Amino acid sequence: MSPSPSSTIPRLIIHGGAGNITRSNLSPKSWSLYAASLLRIHNFTLDLLEKGATALDAATQAVAMFEDCELFNCGKGAVFTRDGTNELEASVMVSRGYHKRACGVVLVKTVKNPIKLAREMLVRGETDGSGVRSADQSSNPFGGAGGAQGHSCLGGETVEELAEEWGLEMVDENYFWTKKRWDEHKRGLHGDTGSQEYLPQGTVGCVVLDKYGTLCTATSTGGLTNKLPCRIGDTPTIGAGFWAEEWDESPLESGSRRVQQPAPGHSLGLGDAVDGFRNLLLGCLPKLHHYQPGSTPPPAFAEKSSNIRAVAMSGTGNGDSFLRTGAVRTAGAIVRFSPNRSLASAINQIAGTGGELQRSAGDRWGNGEGEGGIIGIELVDGKGEVVFDFNCGGMFRCWVDELGKERVMVFKDEY
Repeated sequence: MSPSPSSTIPRLIIHGGAGNITRSNLSPKSWSLYAASLLRIHNFTLDLLEKGATALDAATQAVAMFEDCELFNCGKGAVFTRDGTNELEASVMVSRGYHKRACGVVLVKTVKNPIKLAREMLVRGETDGSGVRSADQSSNPFGGAGGAQGHSCLGGETVEELAEEWGLEMVDENYFWTKKRWDEHKRGLHGDTGSQEYLPQGTVGCVVLDKYGTLCTATSTGGLTNKLPCRIGDTPTIGAGFWAEEWDESPLESGSRRVQQPAPGHSLGLGDAVDGFRNLLLGCLPKLHHYQPGSTPPPAFAEKSSNIRAVAMSGTGNGDSFLRTGAVRTAGAIVRFSPNRSLASAINQIAGTGGELQRSAGDRWGNGEGEGGIIGIELVDGKGEVVFDFNCGGMFRCWVDELGKERVMVFKDEY
């Protein structure tokens, strides 16, 4: 008999970028800094999950912490475009519980935490499908419950106006400037590789399974160093750099597969506990100005069935290669539509050594194209399994293994 959904053990894995990382370009001192940051983010997020946080809230918080850390290519530590500007991207996706299921934001320049903006688009989409203006247009010029309507990806001035209206923390564009990234930008413009120190180029991300049986993936990035302005990568593109879904593997009935419908978000009598947790969480966070996050109560428990299966993934690396291969959705489809395939085997087929990402580079392999990795969680029989693979020098990652040991790694073997 499968375990009760209410007894689902939370699982978590985070990544901080991937690429040509070697022991010669990642000094012991740098490794210590990255490892300490990964452990801090992982421990804080795992604690939230154990206190009852939803997958969406936990994943958002983890990635927001990445965005506030200058070490990683997102938020405060984002790379520069060719023109010396920062253009940020972020996304979230849940396996169930919200109509949109996935939202991405692009060309963000003045929102401190783009991942929070992506989350707001998802949550507010529950009551903003029509885009009809509110009765008091002066207080809400964007219409509906927030203005994003049914859209799953927005960018530029439009989404930044929404962010300000929703009370998200806004910053000047120079907030994202860091000396390391600026020096890297200038060297790149002159074709000078200069420093031998590794600077993470890929997306940061988090994949979470909460106690309610819901999976969420959250991602954020500054993109490629010296990318052309207005370039859109895989991070905000559904199915390229992130994916989450669940399905029912019950036997076919009358020649059709029974697919579980998204469960409406409600607390099932857990309202007091949820309110208490939310107050505790807000007390741990920096001042949020006038930001009032959309409500994210725990979704309804999944039915007590061993036939419910789910996967969630976040990719990092050369985004254009992920786009061309539809990388993470392809991995998810392998699991869902091929008999007896695990998520671990599917990720290996896409992102492992000699996999589809590497093959897509052809004779250009070795210059960064096709490089990357994928982290994920698979839910089978009410139990979550953490998986990952990568085809390049290294991928920063942190998780708790099957023996309950917290792991932080960058290479295939220990640093």
